[in-house]
Amino acid sequence: MDPHSPLRERLIDVGVELVLTEGTAALGLREIARRAGVSHGAPRRHFPTHHSLLSAIARRGFADLGVRFAAASARTGSPREQVRALGCAYVEYALEHRGMFELMFRHELLDSERAENTGEEGAGEEATGEGAGRQQPRLRESTIPLFRLLVGLVSRCRADGDPEVIAAALWANLHGVAQLWAWGSLPLVLEAHGPVPVERLVDAALDAHLGPDRS
Repeated sequence: MDPHSPLRERLIDVGVELVLTEGTAALGLREIARRAGVSHGAPRRHFPTHHSLLSAIARRGFADLGVRFAAASARTGSPREQVRALGCAYVEYALEHRGMFELMFRHELLDSERAENTGEEGAGEEATGEGAGRQQPRLRESTIPLFRLLVGLVSRCRADGDPEVIAAALWANLHGVAQLWAWGSLPLVLEAHGPVPVERLVDAALDAHLGPDRS
């Protein structure tokens, strides 16, 4: 973190570092301000609510995941191989950065534009400073470019069916694999089979939604 960077970016940088190293429980507004070297009220100049700061931190996670998606799909050839690469990248990101992944999909943040734009988080709070009244897209909308990439690839893998529905079901499957693997549930139920790499579950998800790989 650059101590001389603009305050808004410095606060986000601190939050990213905290969530990656200590998890979501460490993302208190006072702690972020303390580590950024400012007063606990200073973040309000840029973020009218705690939710708006957390959303900005989570957007960094989606941006990082987008970079990983681009790199993963660029390394492979066929649409099916690219879908597999995206699936593995998604699950790997979730397991490597559990705190950030949890933050990115927290339900109270995904639709947090009302709090970001009006400062209505908490009774008696007032939105002041540069962040007040600024219209921000919902955090949920950060998923749209990644989903569209998946839909485009799915449409090239299957000629039948609705590619958006198939892609949505596949995404839900991969998200469930990531969550249940991180919680230890899948390794537990699969332990009788010996060590099972998580990539085998990604392959099974692709077979279930795209059909068996015929290549």
